[in-house]
Amino acid sequence: MASSVAQTAVGKALRDVLAKVQKAAEKAGRSQPPRLVAVSKTKPVSMLMEAYNAGQRHFGENYVQELLEKAPEMPRDVHWHFIGHLQSNKAKALVQAVPNLYSVETVDSEKIANHLNRACEGAQRDEKLKVMVQVNTSGEETKYGVEPNECVDLAKHVHNQCPNLRLAGLMTIGMLDYTSKPENFQMLLDCRQRVCRELDLPEDDLELSMGMSQDFEAATEMGSTNVRVGSSIFGARDYSQK
Repeated sequence: MASSVAQTAVGKALRDVLAKVQKAAEKAGRSQPPRLVAVSKTKPVSMLMEAYNAGQRHFGENYVQELLEKAPEMPRDVHWHFIGHLQSNKAKALVQAVPNLYSVETVDSEKIANHLNRACEGAQRDEKLKVMVQVNTSGEETKYGVEPNECVDLAKHVHNQCPNLRLAGLMTIGMLDYTSKPENFQMLLDCRQRVCRELDLPEDDLELSMGMSQDFEAATEMGSTNVRVGSSIFGARDYSQK
C-alpha cells in the first residue's frame, strides 16, 4: 500500500507542476511551455520510475556518481541532464558510461568544455553532446558559472573549438534560497542576445535553462525553455546517505 501511495503522490505532483508550467506559459502568451527536467538527486530509482510511468522522460542529476548508478537501472529512452558542477576528471566517465546523456548544462570553463569534447570523441557518440554555458547571474561567490561579461568568450570557444559539442543554450541557478529576482533572469536573456549577435545565431537556437522548484513559474513567464524541478515533484531531498 505504501508503494501505491508514493506512486500516486509522485504522479500527482508531476501533473501539478506540469499544469503550473503550462499556465505560466499561457499567461506569457507562449505557444509552447518549457521542457520540464525532473531533478532526482538523492531519490531512489523506484521514485524515478514512478515519474517515468507517469510520462516523464527528462531527468536531471547533480552528482556524477549518482547518475552513473541510476542510468543503467532506468529505461534507455530517458534523457539525462547533468546539472551539477562537473570536475574535469569526471567528464570522461560521465560521457562514456551514459550513452543517453542528453545534455550537460553546467559548462563554466574552457577546460571543462575541452574535456567533454575529448570524451565525446573517444565515446564515438552518434550525435554531438548538447551543452549549456552556466552563467552566474546573481553575483554570489558560492555559485559556479562564468561572469555575465565572460559568457560570449566561452560560448565562442564551445561553438568554434569543440566539434563534438553543440552549444545548446545558457543556464543559471537562482539565489541562495533557490528563488531568483527577475533581473537575474533578465540578465540571462541579455547574455543570450549578446552571444547570438556575436555568433550570428538566431535567438531561438539557444535555450535558456532557468527556474527551479520555487521560481519556475516566474522563469517560464520570462522565457525559460528548460526548467529544473526537484522537490516539488519528489519531495524534500535526503542527504543522509551522502
